[in-house]
Amino acid sequence: MRLGILGTLSIGVLLVGQVALAETVKIGFVTTLTGGAGAIGNDMRDAVELALDHLGRKMGNSDVKMFYEDDTFKPAVGKQKTEKLVKKDKVHFVTGYIWSHVLMASRNSVVGKGPFMITSNAGPGPVAGKLCHEDFFSTSWQNDQTTMAMGEVLNQLGIKNLYIMAPNYAAGKGMVAGVSRTFKGNIVGKDMTKFPAQLDFSAELAKIRAAKPDAVFVFYPGKHGIQFFKQFSQAGLKGTIPLYSAFTVDSLSLPRLKDLAEGSLMTQFWAPDLDNAVNKRFVADYRKKTGRYPTFYAAQSYDTIMLINSAVTAVGGNMSNKDGMRTAMRKANFPSVRGPFKYGNNHFPIQNFYLRKVIKDAEGNYTTTIIKTVYTDHQDPYAKDCKMSW
Repeated sequence: MRLGILGTLSIGVLLVGQVALAETVKIGFVTTLTGGAGAIGNDMRDAVELALDHLGRKMGNSDVKMFYEDDTFKPAVGKQKTEKLVKKDKVHFVTGYIWSHVLMASRNSVVGKGPFMITSNAGPGPVAGKLCHEDFFSTSWQNDQTTMAMGEVLNQLGIKNLYIMAPNYAAGKGMVAGVSRTFKGNIVGKDMTKFPAQLDFSAELAKIRAAKPDAVFVFYPGKHGIQFFKQFSQAGLKGTIPLYSAFTVDSLSLPRLKDLAEGSLMTQFWAPDLDNAVNKRFVADYRKKTGRYPTFYAAQSYDTIMLINSAVTAVGGNMSNKDGMRTAMRKANFPSVRGPFKYGNNHFPIQNFYLRKVIKDAEGNYTTTIIKTVYTDHQDPYAKDCKMSW
């Protein structure tokens, strides 16, 4: 009888342990869900939900609970929502973040406070360099990298005189720093416009016309990019001065830009036609789910969930095992839409960057296609300032 009782107790203890290990995985996702930039945040959320569908709505044997928070495009609001996730909701991961200034305002509310922080888009230099942290990861890129690739493309195209425009905030400064770092010609003009208030670029376009550059490079995400392309054409500059961009033309803006963007070139780590099995499934199922092509924002958000899943699965759902989850994430051994990549010492991806072109697909939809690889296994320039090693 005593052995039976002991055996029953042992089984009970094991079951309690299993239940404890299979606690619900709580993920906070901070993004912009309302206003003009809300389309980007909702695109990211759609990708997160698709990733969870692909995982059967579980990570290992653990249930998953998502907390979506709207930063309303404001750093102070983003910080407030982040603190709610950490202090009230007790999430294990805080992720999302479109905007660099929102991420920077929110960072200190997460790192060192318990949860992991994973940026699904924003990549300001400080968090890749001196502010790197063992609990901070990226599933996108460091801001400078994409435009560093564009600078190389401009050199290859023989551009000698370049005019640059970008919004005056953290990401805009990073994008300008990137193209300036690699472009070997002359920058004959540079305008850093008010963000997000300024949507009229007529004064800057007049300066471009007067400067007569060989090409113009812009970084304007969301509605700002749509307005710039429209006004560039209305000013009579389309077809006269080549226009190159980064993070300006995507599947959200293309239905509105249409032929204004057809044939335009940009650089990016990803495109819908990237040839690997994970990406093919992602794009096909995303289109079935939403009726549109995914953006790079969506691709990065999908990877975020898959990265988290790799961490949770590695520790058997034991969310207190942070060391085990960190080790798993550093391996980057998860099904990524970009194919194989690895993490640098600063927890930012070392990955390829491609030249993309706007085309029409067989159904007449505007999308982007890869023209060539610009960088292979590229690491951001701020990694050298990160003192973290592993």
